[in-house]
Amino acid sequence: MHPLRHLAFAGAAFAVALAGVVATPAAAETVTIVALGDSLTAGYQLPPGAGFPAQLEGALKAEGLDVKVVDAGVSGDTTSGGLARLDWSVGEDADAVIVELGGNDALRGIDPARTRQNLTAILDRLEARGLPVLLAGMLAPPNLGEDYGDAFRAIYADLGSRDLVYYPFFLDGVAADPTLNLGDGIHPTAEGVGVIVEHILPKVKELVDRATTQEKT
Repeated sequence: MHPLRHLAFAGAAFAVALAGVVATPAAAETVTIVALGDSLTAGYQLPPGAGFPAQLEGALKAEGLDVKVVDAGVSGDTTSGGLARLDWSVGEDADAVIVELGGNDALRGIDPARTRQNLTAILDRLEARGLPVLLAGMLAPPNLGEDYGDAFRAIYADLGSRDLVYYPFFLDGVAADPTLNLGDGIHPTAEGVGVIVEHILPKVKELVDRATTQEKT
């Protein structure tokens, strides 16, 4: 073969090979979501695999999404506790965070201003890390009075207007339904968790979408 024709052939072959490399999509990486919460996240009195993180991960995988949901729920935790353990609970491998905190603040009658301050600090620190967040809202028990309930509800409504994914009430469809809660009337059964997951799933899928398009710092 003539030298020039040989070079041309080699160049064309290299171009084809290079195009093949460029056209091949990179392997998708697993999206790691940390569920930062209290006993509602931790799966109080539920068997392994029946809690919120496990059921949510299963539902996401059933949708064809490569997602890992890490259980960072601590029973009895308040927003103060969540803030105090934030850095070690949400590790460097986190791609997104679900914040489910505040229920114990209301049960203990903690000043809503303190709860607002803590949740704001949590969101600020996660935002500074470039982590997309789903904020799950909570309602105060009616026995605390209308004023307390309104002030508590406003915390989540206000923070939900930030650049995050907002789900107004974590226990939507489950609260006050005795067939979906344990005997204490507060914590969901495995079936109740299933209802929570079904309702919140569209918002979590939105969170996953943000995680795949947003670079963390």
